[in-house]
Amino acid sequence: RRVTPAGDGVPVRTVFHVSPAAGAPTIYTVEAPAASGELVPENNQRSVLVQPPSRPRRILALEGAPGFEHAFLKRAWIADSGVELDSVVRKGKDEHGADTFYIQAAAAARGASLTSGFPATREALFGYDAVVLANVDGHQLTRTQLDAMRAFVGEPGAEYRETLASASQAAAAGGVTTIICQPDTSPTIDDPAIVDFILRRARDTAIVHVQPMAALTKGLAGKEMTEIGLLKAAGALAFTDGARSVTNAQVMRRTLSYARDFDALIVHHTEDPDLVGEGVMNEGEFATRLGLHGIPTAAETIMLERDLRLVALTGCRYHAASLTCRESLEILQRAKDAGLPVTASASINHLTLNQIDIGPYRTFFKVTPPLRAEEDRNALVEAVSSGLIDVVMSDHNPQDVETKRLPFAEAAPGAIGLETMLTAGLRLVNNHGMSLTTLLGAMSTKPAELLGLPGGTLRNGAPADVIVIDPDTSWLLDPVDLKSKCKNTPFDEARLEGRVVRTIVAGRTAYEYASA
Repeated sequence: RRVTPAGDGVPVRTVFHVSPAAGAPTIYTVEAPAASGELVPENNQRSVLVQPPSRPRRILALEGAPGFEHAFLKRAWIADSGVELDSVVRKGKDEHGADTFYIQAAAAARGASLTSGFPATREALFGYDAVVLANVDGHQLTRTQLDAMRAFVGEPGAEYRETLASASQAAAAGGVTTIICQPDTSPTIDDPAIVDFILRRARDTAIVHVQPMAALTKGLAGKEMTEIGLLKAAGALAFTDGARSVTNAQVMRRTLSYARDFDALIVHHTEDPDLVGEGVMNEGEFATRLGLHGIPTAAETIMLERDLRLVALTGCRYHAASLTCRESLEILQRAKDAGLPVTASASINHLTLNQIDIGPYRTFFKVTPPLRAEEDRNALVEAVSSGLIDVVMSDHNPQDVETKRLPFAEAAPGAIGLETMLTAGLRLVNNHGMSLTTLLGAMSTKPAELLGLPGGTLRNGAPADVIVIDPDTSWLLDPVDLKSKCKNTPFDEARLEGRVVRTIVAGRTAYEYASA
């Protein structure tokens, strides 16, 4: 049924009388026509699942003060014979002092002990017609986040910057349940034995899922390709040289041809190092005013154009690791229109910050590729909204004090992002009209599809990786509270809207926000 809104903008309030089927649930959808130029037309459609009258509606209540919400809800629904209310109740403490829970069920057969205050499987969760998060107003239950394509974890070799354990703690606090780590470690992840080490070490120390990408060329030197088949068989999800570009076109062509035969995904950093030269920020008037060497957008577009022509020659699956400017988006659009198997990421830094944020030589804003002009940032946001940019990633790159507290030209590039990717991304929802569904899709569903992972969805049977977010909470980021070993965040003391309340990995609570 379609509804015609009043011309004066008064909200439409209409009661619909429905007739559910006798033996099966029915979905009723109400749609209001979108106004001209409306940013989020999908908000005008609402669907309601109405269960058949032949069976009661099953409700699960959880969260809130122990016992209070359950008693309240039971009093409210005690006279409704069409409702069966199950409650998650705190059972006590385990040997480690952590809370334990069980489901106090209307039907005894559904009662179960829980390792956390949440059903451990999606099958158990989707057995309910509704889930009530009592005493947690405004929270949203949403799909898991993947930080795909570009996250530096220092282990092995640079544990002083980050370890698998500390990175996973940071990820859980940011609502990220799967980290895809880069191969630029020491030793480089260019051997199946090192892939196996990362997977085993992550199982022992990390509280979220960790999956490695392997090196594209041996030692990240850009001269000789790695054993892609063996590395993929060992568990590498994709192949990249991290923040280095393969400048030799012949090597890149051979690598793409070889990877195609294994259906391997190539993730490439599109920046010509010769054009980058001594540049440390975006080339233009602002760099000139600061007296800093600039990096032209051509350093990115020339490398991207070359890569996509090689993709046309080879047919290999290709992912541009971090696009930053309008000209690159035009090249990407042409490649997609031509039917090439290409996708691309943009980092949360380039979507929410621009070169002006560098201000008085603030080194926490020095990243690679550099922050671009505001018009480039706006073009990236539009590209994510339209689906041209497939993935939003954190570009997590921890740097310690010794490499950041230096003159801007001498400081190492990089910023941490696992803990702030989602909350910073909510700026795009609040300030740019991007739908929350689009943002979460670019952070979860699409990267999972690209990498062949089962996460990034709430479908029945998918892994029990879920996050609860409060999109309305306003808070000030204090670097002291960050879980990452390094504190080089460009959002230092920034006011953010929305935060992760709870992160559940494989049915267990990996992080829960404890408000003061």
